[in-house]
Amino acid sequence: MASIEEVRAGIAGANEKANSALGAVNQAVNEMEDALGTLMHAVEGSGQADATHTISMWAKAKDNLEEARQQISAGTSMAEEINGRL
Repeated sequence: MASIEEVRAGIAGANEKANSALGAVNQAVNEMEDALGTLMHAVEGSGQADATHTISMWAKAKDNLEEARQQISAGTSMAEEINGRL
């Protein structure tokens, strides 16, 4: 059985990895926002149904990334709470 110190260290290590992932997700959200803006500007007034569909798909992807960001943050907070109780 692991000692409390080992458990705390494991939780801290997991949080470090989660925070690294959070940084990557934040970057991905920013990139998707830029991609959406660029595409919307590029196809403005073109009436291309495919462009509208692409914008919709990318907006959904950005929303999913934002949800992942919230879940990672919430999980990190919970893990910190667990560590605090040990």
